[in-house]
Amino acid sequence: MSTWLLVSGDFTAHGGMDMANHALASFLARQDEVHVVAHRTSPELAALPAVTVHQVVRPLGKHRFGEPLLRRSARRWHQSLKARGVRVVANGGNVDAGDINWVHYVHAAFEPEAAGVWNRLRVRGNHRRYLREERNALRHASLVVCNSRRTADDVVRRVGVAADRVRVVYYGIDAGKFGPIDDDERHRARRALGVSNDRRLALFVGALGDRRKGFATLFDAWKALCTRPDWDVDLVVAGTGAELAAWRSRAADLLPEGRIRFLGFRRDMPTVVAACDLFVHPARYEAYGLAVHEALCRGVPALVSASAGVAERYPSDLAGLLIDDPRSAAELARRLLAWRSDDEMPARVGRLASTLRVRTWDQMARDIATLAEARA
Repeated sequence: MSTWLLVSGDFTAHGGMDMANHALASFLARQDEVHVVAHRTSPELAALPAVTVHQVVRPLGKHRFGEPLLRRSARRWHQSLKARGVRVVANGGNVDAGDINWVHYVHAAFEPEAAGVWNRLRVRGNHRRYLREERNALRHASLVVCNSRRTADDVVRRVGVAADRVRVVYYGIDAGKFGPIDDDERHRARRALGVSNDRRLALFVGALGDRRKGFATLFDAWKALCTRPDWDVDLVVAGTGAELAAWRSRAADLLPEGRIRFLGFRRDMPTVVAACDLFVHPARYEAYGLAVHEALCRGVPALVSASAGVAERYPSDLAGLLIDDPRSAAELARRLLAWRSDDEMPARVGRLASTLRVRTWDQMARDIATLAEARA
């Protein structure tokens, strides 16, 4: 039996890197002893007999206050467990343990943007700190696991990690939650969203507190499309953030009623996706894009930036869904119109969905464990 120390902010099953970390911890706990250092851990994971949770407070719910405490706790438990040959899996710059680093996002690959003078100053200050911590942790790691080839390339070129220490392991999926959508589920999902007509729905998922996910580009494209009498698609937005109120106000002022609905933060993403005909993700930077992956697994076409990690998984016959310039509202509008007129798109997406659903979270976790043991 091996001993593992996993360090990340959250180990929950709510999506993104939190879901991936949760899946790795759950898999390892079936065979090994697992110590988790985190601010939040799902009750299901914490209840596993082989899991010991070392919970760290996040003062006032702020990452910048919680991160130093998380790092300090991780260092303490690393020292405590060293004699037992513990394997440490860190995420980016959250702890410099010189062991395994699983990279879900590369701060050196993107400088975040924010609205407002105070927000810009705060974001830039945080970014400089993240760059320093990321560089130290990744350069000292014995193994760097990346969620895409795009991420691996950024780690090598922008952070300076030797390529022979870098490996790519793609995410998995829970095919039970993100399987094909039948007519009954679609009708139930649309009722749950209060959609009573047969108009098509597009979905955007992402934080509205900065510009990385590309909602500003989508808003401008949508505003232009809604001037066309033949544009019969409405947009729903799942996400929250500092700019949510401002976007709601702009939509009310500039668009016909009902063309954009803001749903706020949602935990029922399989249901939300099931109600929609298209997923739109013009992100300016995306190391992978698990929400895109989930939509595809449900058979929903997903327009995504060509530079996103998940775009590596698209076959050539879906190249029309890849956005070359995620800042161009004109290009995005053209891609949306092309999707609307392509009756063969669902069948092509269905073939990709079948391929993606084969890879489970357990397979992903097993790949990481195998790489880690080979480096022992």
